[in-house]
Formats: sequence, structure tokens, C-alpha cells
Amino acid sequence: MSERKRFYITTPIYYPSDNLHIGHAYTTVAADCSARFKRMQGYDVFYLTGTDEHGQKIERVAREKGMETKAYVDGIVANIKVLWEKLLITNDDFIRTTEPRHKKAVQEIFQRIYDKGDIYKSVYTGWYCTPCEAFWTERQLVDGKCPDCERPVEMMSEESFFFAMSKYQDRLLKHIEEHPEFIQPESRRNEMVNFIKGGLEDLCVSRTTFQWGIPVPFQEGHIIYVWFDALTNYLTAIGFGSDPEKFERYWPCDVHLVGKDIVRFHTVIWPIILMAADLPLPKQVFGHGWLMLEGGKMSKSKGNVIDPLVLIDKYGVDAVRYYLLKELTYGMDGYYSEDMLASRINSDLANDLGNLVSRTAAMVGRYFDGMVPAPVETDDLDRDLKETALEAVSECERHLDRIDYSAALGAIWKLVNRANKYIDETAPWVLARDEASRGRLATVIYNLVEAIRIITVAAAPFMPTLPVRVNEQFSFFKDPEQITWEEAKSWGLVVPGGKVHKKENLFPRVETDQNKGLNAQKGDKDKEQNKEKEKEKPAVEAAQDRESEYITIEDFARLDLRVAEVKAAEKMKKADKLLVLTLQVGDEERTVVSGIAPWYNPEELVGKKVILVANLQPTKLRGVMSEGMILAATAGDRLEVLTVASDFPSGGKVR
Repeated sequence: MSERKRFYITTPIYYPSDNLHIGHAYTTVAADCSARFKRMQGYDVFYLTGTDEHGQKIERVAREKGMETKAYVDGIVANIKVLWEKLLITNDDFIRTTEPRHKKAVQEIFQRIYDKGDIYKSVYTGWYCTPCEAFWTERQLVDGKCPDCERPVEMMSEESFFFAMSKYQDRLLKHIEEHPEFIQPESRRNEMVNFIKGGLEDLCVSRTTFQWGIPVPFQEGHIIYVWFDALTNYLTAIGFGSDPEKFERYWPCDVHLVGKDIVRFHTVIWPIILMAADLPLPKQVFGHGWLMLEGGKMSKSKGNVIDPLVLIDKYGVDAVRYYLLKELTYGMDGYYSEDMLASRINSDLANDLGNLVSRTAAMVGRYFDGMVPAPVETDDLDRDLKETALEAVSECERHLDRIDYSAALGAIWKLVNRANKYIDETAPWVLARDEASRGRLATVIYNLVEAIRIITVAAAPFMPTLPVRVNEQFSFFKDPEQITWEEAKSWGLVVPGGKVHKKENLFPRVETDQNKGLNAQKGDKDKEQNKEKEKEKPAVEAAQDRESEYITIEDFARLDLRVAEVKAAEKMKKADKLLVLTLQVGDEERTVVSGIAPWYNPEELVGKKVILVANLQPTKLRGVMSEGMILAATAGDRLEVLTVASDFPSGGKVR
């Protein structure tokens, strides 16, 4: 028997200055999705998360609260562990930088680099950001403030040890050039390459003005720089300095999943530490975008955080995980609002997936006494559904391997939508009226059940309770918590004759106030508005025949409109009205076929920033797969493609 492949994935270790928010939950859920996926593929997985508990900021916060520092962080850590349990996080270890095993590992690495001559003593004079625990030069400051958090910095001067990072600048650039997968997405790699080429300075790696940290092993009074301390956690948890066999088993790490604000620490400082310590570098650092609010980035210091525990209790863990993983497109920022969350639940989960499962279970009960029928005959519609299913699983797998969770869910939903369309196309209720169509009806119902099985398996890494809940209705799996990815890659595994029990919808609809949204504040203003509405009744009644033309805010929220740059354009052969456009959407490239050739020459469009409907179901046009649609305005014979300013970044969300 061949040895299992190994997969080591980490989140950053979180700073427990206060309870974590939904942005931290995103990173941890995302890493958990990858870990679950790899386990389903048969990998030997090690998933690490934890807390970064040292540093001046923690010491100050604890002092302000009148608490002993360790006691303060113990309380926060306990809350974090509760959150991870609620989110069904399957981490294999939870590392704390205050643990003895970590202190031992950090001091060993520090000593090793010092003995090599790459750590030396000098005097540090410069700017320091306490919230970020980061050193900055004068030229790196932005308007005299920290370039990361935009908060004030303080001038420091103290005897310190320095790490000779500048010595490794060329070696690091060479590694990035030879291993383009090392920093992803590409935009982060380009940013870091430019940063390194700007020149690396030696890094101050010890402090003497506080004591809450790991001591330098050979110099009393010096505390190891918090980022040197924190980054070493990735080695500690897999046995560096304590369990050589385990360390050899899992290092180098496959993926460090981090927020874009700490990519620099993980792709500059961390690899140079490893180079100096003669250790292999991680295979990849992936810097994801932020989950933003209307007012900007979520921040504990700003007090604008969203508590994920409240959302889990209100909407359920699968719904919250789905929303988080769907909302952040590859490498780009996403936006959170409770209205958007509710809309996602209602449209994607309740309407699309939930209704598919409910309708199918009901039809098995109605037409076949609750027993899954055996397929009898196959036609083109059946073959198309099967083909869509297998293509969706393959596409989902590709996207998960590149850490594109939103696109992976999009692939699964291609099958969800195709299955719903299949119901409309085959009309089982019509087939049921004719006994001669009994065989055809059996095939249709079987295919729907099989599509649901495949959807359930593919969606399991994202929504871990889904297989259990679906299994209560369809009994697909002997153990729904032990399903494998291979089960999603084969069509026809449902055994006819299985009993189906219809239960409540998997995802109940969320009742919303469409006029004001979930977050609206109600008061006297509402009363005045209601009075006005009474006056307007005749007008409303007069417009009732137009009501069907309106869409709800939920309908609109389903649209994913993105700014896209036209990188190339050409006329489609034997199609006078069609242009084939190559679009750059953030870090993703798409092909779109558009019927605008009568109004535009291809060269006119290159370089323009257009508006793309990014979540339109892909379709083949004249043999070319079109992955979306660009927006245009028409008036009579006139047509103009909608554009934005040329300096607007591609991938930006249109709202």
C-alpha cells in the first residue's frame, strides 16, 4: 500500500487583544474547507490555528483592564475555542505562543541564526507601530502614520539585536521567480516583488522596553520580536525541536492562508528566517482579501465588528459558512451586510438547493411510494444532466486546489441550477398522468436523486452538516461524516429501492422587511411613511398590473457585477455580430462572447474597463464558452458599452 499524500495548512495565529470577529472566522472557515476537502481526497491532513499572545499591545491592554497578562489572554482564548467549535472547525492543533513547547522552538531558531552570524547587536532608532507590532522606516510611513493600519507610530531608540535580512534579498527574489506559486494570488506576488526590489533593511528582532514575550536565550533583558516569535509557530506545532519524525512528515507547509495585510510578514520575513535557519520554505502563502463593511475594513479597534456567534445562532452554521466562502471572490475583497446574508440564504440555499431537495423528495413520495425508482430509459436531457454533474465536480476540485472557494461553490451551483431546470424541462407531473410514461418518470426522478447526492458530497467541505441532514431524507451514506471525494466523481451510485423521507426544508427562508432591510431602525419616521402610503393607495392599485415587472432586493443581490478590463478582442469567425472578449477580472481571466460587433471594432475595446455580470451561468456560443455578459445601454439603433474610469481597479464590485 502506497503512503498517503500529506497536506499541511495553517491560518495565521490570531491576536487575542479582544474577541474575534467575522473576518477572522472567514480565514478559519476557508482553511477548514480546504482541510476537509483534502481529507475527503484521502490526504494525511494537518490543520493548524492558534493565538499570538505576546507583545507590547497585549501587555498594555491587560494592564488597562487591571488583569495579569496571562489570565487576560486565557479568557480570550477560551472564547476563540468556543467560536471554532460552533463553526465546526476541524483543526488538528491549537498553538499558543505562551506554551513551553513554543518558547523552546523559538529560542532554538533564534540561537541557530545567531550562531550562524545573521543576528547581531546594535542600537535601533526608528518608528514603531504598537498595534501592528511592526517597525517602519521614515520613507515607508504614509502621512507620518503606519502604512498598514493608518494609526500613529512612536519613535523608539533602544539597544537591540538585528537580523541580517538584507543579506538574503537576492536569494528571496530568485526563489519567488523560480516558484511563482509561492505567493498567490498574482497581485500579491507582484506587490511583494516590488517591495523587496525597493531594498530590504536589517530587521530589529529584540526589545528591551517590555517583558511580555520570549527572552533572547543568550542576552538577559532582551525579548524576541513578536513577529519572529509568532511566525515560528508553524514549526512548533509539527514538532520542530521535539518530534523530528512529525516535523519531517509535514514540513514544508503546503498553504499558509493569511489576510492580505500580513502577506509581507509571511513572504519576506518568514522565508528569510527559514533560509537563515537552513530550513525549507513553505510551498505557498495565499493572501486573501478582506470582508468589508459599508464603512470599510472591520477592526476591533474601530468597534465595527460582527460577532459570528450571533449569526450562527440566528441562521445556522452551514448558512454562515456558505455566505463567508461565497462572498469573497478569488484574491479580492468582499462585503458583508446582514441583508446580503439573508438574501444569499433565501436565493441560493432556500430557493435553489432547499427547494430542489424538497421537490424531489416529495415527488419520490408522491409517485413511487417513497422508494427511489430504477432508471429505465435515457435521452439527451439525462445525458446533459450527467455531463453537467461530472463537469461541476471536476471544476469545483480545480478551484479548491487554487484556494478559490467562491468559484468552487459557483461550480456546484451550476449543477443545482441545471437540476432545477431539468425538472421544468421534463415536467414529472405531466409524465405522472400517463401510465405509458412510467419508465420515463422513473428515470427523471432517479436522476434528480443522483444529482442531489453528488451536490451533497461536493458541498460537504463548505457545509459540513449538509450530508447529515440530507441523509435523513435520502439515506445516501452509511456514515455521512466519512464520505469521500471519489463518491462525487461517479454517476449512478444511488441504489434503487432506497427509502426517502420528506422533511422540512434544509434552509428555511429568512423573513425580511424588503422596504427597510434587516438592519433598519424603526421609529416615528415609519409611522409617517405609513400615513403617506395610505394616501397613495389608489396609485398603488392602479399600478398592480405592473407588479410582475418588479424585482425584489433579493433578486438584485444575486447579481455579481464586477469591473473587468478588456485585454483582447476579436471577431468570431462566421458570426458577424459577435466579438470574443478576453477580460481580466481581478486575478481571474474570463472569455465573454458579446453581440456588439455591429457597433464596435475589436481594437476600440482593448483597455476599456467594462461592467461584467460575473455570476451568469456560462454557456457555449458558436463553440466558445462564454463566462458572463457585459452591460450595454441601447436607444433605438444606438448601443454603448457601459464603462468606468480607466484607473478603476479590475475586479471591483459594482453596487
